Formats: sequence, C-alpha cells, structure tokens
Amino acid sequence: MRDQPREGALPPEGGAGPRHHSEQTVAPATPLAAASARAAVWTGRATSRLQWALAALGAGCLALGIELAVDPGWSSGLVPLVMSVVGCVATGLLILCGTLAFVHVEVRVEDEALEVRCGHAGVPRRRIHLRDVVAADHAPRLTPCHWGGWGYRSRPEKGTAVIIRRGEGLVLRLGDGRVFTVTVDDAETAVHHIRTRLAALRT
Repeated sequence: MRDQPREGALPPEGGAGPRHHSEQTVAPATPLAAASARAAVWTGRATSRLQWALAALGAGCLALGIELAVDPGWSSGLVPLVMSVVGCVATGLLILCGTLAFVHVEVRVEDEALEVRCGHAGVPRRRIHLRDVVAADHAPRLTPCHWGGWGYRSRPEKGTAVIIRRGEGLVLRLGDGRVFTVTVDDAETAVHHIRTRLAALRT
C-alpha cells in the first residue's frame, strides 16, 4: 500500500504548501511617469534644394565683385569699376541673406509650445504657446505659389507662413482667429503629437 501524505505535511519538493492563483493588479501611472510622457519632444524639419542653388548664385556674384575689385587689368575707368564692384557685392549679399535664412526650417513641439526656427542661425523664429492653439491640421500640399513666394510670408486672408518648398505642412489655427502654416516633413505625426498635447492641456 502506498503511504498517503498526512494532512498538513509539506509537498515532496519541499515547497511552501499548496499554490493558489491570485489576480495581478496593474498599478496606475505615477504622476512622475505622466509628467515624463508629457515632456517628450517632437522635432521635424524641411530642406529646400532651390534655396541652396540660389545661395550658390549669390556667392558667385559676391566672388565676381571681389575679383573685379582686385583685378589690375580693369581699364574702363574708376567709376564703372566702383559701380560694378558695388553692384556685384550688394547683389551677392542680398541673395545670400535672403536664401541662407530659408535653406531649412526646424519645427520643435515641446510640452507647452511649438517653436519654428529658420536657417542655421535660427532666425526668423516663431514661438506659439499650445494653450493659444484651437486646432492643428495636416496640409498635404503647400506650394510657394499659394503664398506669393518662399520665406516668411504673410497674407491677410490666409495668415502667416514659413514656406521653403512644395509639399506637406502643418496648419495651426489660433484662438484669436489667426492661422500659422509651416512646411515640415512628417507633418501628420506632428499633428497627432500636437493634438495629444492639446487634449492633455484641456483635461
């Protein structure tokens, strides 16, 4: 006959008695974890190849002006020389200043604000508090023709915009009725990110 285990005896493996399944509860997110999620930052950018080409043209004009200024073979008189040098240098600087500021644009969505920086120097710059934003929309196709050219644009019937290329962009509608538009890659993700922030700010 087999020996029956006595009541209350330890299992043969030496465990701690019969095992009972217990329900596991998931602890709610701590305020610190929620704050860390809100602190995530989204960044995106857009680049314009045309602006780089125009910047190269401006650099060429500037180089031509410098070449004329130091060329000893100029024989057409001092006044034409000065006019040629000043014209080339001024044109080159004007083109460079107007294009290098918009060779690319960077959009940064932080916890409570959206910031737009243009060019390597970060100017012009625009910062919009998310509490002032009513809605964020994705624009699948923006063109400079709709805004009258490239750069920082302003039109009374459409608001203000930073347009550096054709393509998708982000449209913000503000509480005071104004509209701000910016061309940026992966604009749909930016819209989703901003809407999530707006929902968090309004709860």
